[in-house]
Parts: sequence; C-alpha cells; structure tokens
Amino acid sequence: MKKISIKSVAPFLVLAAVAIAAIFIPSVPDFTDSKGAYNSADIVWVIVAAALVFLMTPGLAFFYGGMVHRKNVISTMIKSVAAAGVVSVLWVVVGYSLCFGPSIGGFIGDPTAHFFFKGVASGEPWGTIPRSLFAVFQLMFAIITPGLVVGAVAERIRFTSYILFIALFSLLVYAPLAHWTWHPEGFLFKMGVLDFAGGTVVHISAGCAALAGALVLKRRKSHMEHKEIPPANIPYVLIGTGLLWFGWFGFNAGSALAANSLAVSAFFTTNTAAAAAGLSWMFFDVLRGKKPSVLGFCIGAVVGLVAITPGAGFVAIPQSITIGVVAALVSNVLVYYKQKSNLDDTLDVFPCHGVGGMVGMLLTGVFATKAVNGAGADGLWLGNASFLWVQLKGMLIAVVFSFTVSFLIFKFINFILPLRVTSEEEELGLDATQHNEKYLQGTLLVHSNGSMKEEEIIETEH
Repeated sequence: MKKISIKSVAPFLVLAAVAIAAIFIPSVPDFTDSKGAYNSADIVWVIVAAALVFLMTPGLAFFYGGMVHRKNVISTMIKSVAAAGVVSVLWVVVGYSLCFGPSIGGFIGDPTAHFFFKGVASGEPWGTIPRSLFAVFQLMFAIITPGLVVGAVAERIRFTSYILFIALFSLLVYAPLAHWTWHPEGFLFKMGVLDFAGGTVVHISAGCAALAGALVLKRRKSHMEHKEIPPANIPYVLIGTGLLWFGWFGFNAGSALAANSLAVSAFFTTNTAAAAAGLSWMFFDVLRGKKPSVLGFCIGAVVGLVAITPGAGFVAIPQSITIGVVAALVSNVLVYYKQKSNLDDTLDVFPCHGVGGMVGMLLTGVFATKAVNGAGADGLWLGNASFLWVQLKGMLIAVVFSFTVSFLIFKFINFILPLRVTSEEEELGLDATQHNEKYLQGTLLVHSNGSMKEEEIIETEH
C-alpha cells in the first residue's frame, strides 16, 4: 500500500475544515428588496451572462487541450476546469470580501467583512441586481483567470502544485487587482483607469503570471531539442474557440450589469473585434508565405476577444475592427520571435493574453469615447492625451505587480513542493503519470464510395 504523506492529506483536510466551519454560519434570506431597486430584466440578463462566462472555462479546456501533445491532453484540460472548484470555494470564504469588501486604503478589501459570504446575500443591491448575483457574476471571472495560465506551463507542471498556485494566485494577485480596478475605492479606479471587463484584472494578470511560470519551470525537453509537437486535436481547438467566443458575450456585454444599450454595444464590439482579429492573424500568415489555417484563425480570434475586453463598453463599434486587427498583428509577430527564443511558454499565453490585454488597454486609451459610455472618458483620438497616459500607468502597474507576485508564488511553491514533474514523467506524459488516464488516437476503416479508407477516431481510456 502506498504511503500517505502529509502533503497529500493537506488539501482534503483544508476542505474538510472549511466544510465544518460553514455549518456554523447563520442562514440569511436573499433577494430582500426593501428599497424596490431590483430590475427583473437586469437580473435575468446577468444570470445568463454569468452562465455564459462559466461556459468559457470548459471552452478554454478544449482550446488548450487540442493544442498540446496527445499524451498531455487530459492533464491540460483538468487544470483549467479544476479552477472552478478551488476558486468557487475560496470566493465564498474570503475571495469576494478581498475584492469587493470595504476598502482598506484602496489596496484590498476587508477580509472579515464578508467572511463566508457574511452580509452578501442580504446586503444592499448592486445597482439594480442583488449583491449576491453581482458576486456570482464576478466569481466567473475569478475562475477563468488562473485557468488561462495553464497554457504556459502545460506538459511539465505537477497537478497538486498547480492547485496550490490557483489558490495563492487568486488571493494574492487576482483579488488585489480586482479591488484596485473595479472597487469604487480602488486606487486604479480613482486614478481614472478604465477596464470594462478585465483587460488588467484577467488577461494582463494571467499573461504575466504565465511568463513568470514559464521562467521558473524552465524549458521542456522537447523544446530544448527543437522537436515540433503536432496539436493533439485541431477540432478541439475549433470547439474551444467557439465556446470562448460565445461565452465572451457574457464576459463583456454582461459587464454592463444591466439589460441596456451599453450591453448591446459591448456585445457588438466583442464580436467585431474577434472577427477582425481572426482574419488579421490568418491573412498575415498568408502574407508571410504560410497556408491559411484553423489554428491561425482561432488564435487570432481569441487575441481579438482579449484586446477588446478592457474597452468593450467604452469604444465604438467601428474602432473595434482596428483594435482586433492591431492586436492580432502585434501578438502574431511576438509569437514568431518567441518561438526563436529560449522562452518555453507552451501555448503562447504571454504574447496572446498578456500582450493582447496590454494592447487593448492602450487602444482603449486611444479610442474611448463618452458618446458610447458617459461614465468613461474620451481618448487620444478625440484629443485627450492625458487619458492614454492614465491607461499606460495602470497597465504598467498591473504588469509589474502581477509578474512579480506570480514569480514569487511559483518560487514559493517550488520550495515546499516539487513544481515540475520528473524527466521520466514528462517523457511518459502527464495524463498517465499525474492522473492515470490516457487520451488515445487511432484509426478506423470505413467505406467511402465502395472503397476502404482510414479515418481518425478519438477515445478516452480510464
């Protein structure tokens, strides 16, 4: 019988302690609307938007899972999905309170204010929706953010170590950035930084954490040997892209937090930027002598979705085309040069999400207009250069903070736990060595016009 170590027991003991503590939290009614503030249409829309954002997590799993080596498909997918479990529990215990509790100096929320969701369900409405609905909508953002980092450290990070990273990243990186940017007392919010749906909080933070993780984990053996690893399943990438694109409508349009014209505008800018970026990436590849590819369009579309996120509710629809095209070109060029470097960011998370978020923040500073959102600002294109400077400062603060703290988190985890799998485990694949499961590809003989031909089949073996 395998010896059980304290490190393997610790995760269950922590969860058990939380479950026991939850028993003693007083129950309170929800949806108390003593002031008549709730709007039924807004409530329905934000519920739907929250569900759409959640759909992005399995979408991301397909997107990443299809691009890695077939021996690492399951291990890559589960790391994205596992974030839903870890972050959901953390959010109720202390995460929401750190993000949106009463501000402590504009830097972090009071962790005791909404400990175990105290006062959230029965609290004051958030605009025209229940505070608890706002909390669950924001939870979906907190779930997908650490999931994005998976792509940079895929094929070599231990599952248990990544679970610990999810928890520490959520508390030490995501929560402060969310508080600074979206809490009315947050210092970036008070500076005038505009981030409609997560350019800094989600994409820059995840992209910079991805860069930190790739540096700490160092290169895969296949990367050092310059082996070209074919994607395990390109149709998975296409499915993942479709789910991400679909879910992103909730991500951006839902951030209006109401069923109104701003939500419609954000919906339209989101779709337009994704379409333009997908075409931009694919056509630029053709310009460089490549063939148009499914991967190229899919990656480009996701970069466009990333770039429009901070400005979705602040820029007009025509300018979203420019944002999508520019972001795709910048990320495409950076991916090209990254592939010639020693940086082993497995699925190009930093050049696509990190840099895509940076481009989006800066172009929001260029194209934002009060004609779309009176609560926003006019950008450089309308003569307000000072707003671009504000966006640049906010972006740099987010980059430095998220990279530095994430780097320290990875170093800390590596000090107390093995962060990287052994070379033998890396060679065998993480599906088998970390999860005792295998993703198999085979062939099936089928009839085609009276003759036999081979077609690929996909199965999962447990």
